[in-house]
Amino acid sequence: MNTLPNAQEKALYQMTRVVWYIFSVVEALLILRLILRLFGANAGAQFTQIVYSISGVLVAPFQFVFSTPTLEGSALELNTILAILVYWFVAWGIIRLILMTRPVTKYEAHSELSRQDEV
Repeated sequence: MNTLPNAQEKALYQMTRVVWYIFSVVEALLILRLILRLFGANAGAQFTQIVYSISGVLVAPFQFVFSTPTLEGSALELNTILAILVYWFVAWGIIRLILMTRPVTKYEAHSELSRQDEV
């Protein structure tokens, strides 16, 4: 049995790496936003403005799902936490779809179908 990856498997691997990289950048921005808001960062600072403007686009679909509890300038953005979770599930789903196109042997297909029949 050949265990070396073929060209298609290498391409699938590269695609999954790209998805995880994009996801990691998105998550880093959202986590940075969450931390800045939690510690009451100065909204007038240029760095803070850049982070808020970029991450604001990512949080916009979740903007009014929850109210944002605040205390003395700090805010816990529950909407940002929701965005982090949703984007993780989206990335995971995309990876699963990519992996579904991976070539399988007849033996792998048969054993997987047999396992699914047992469930």
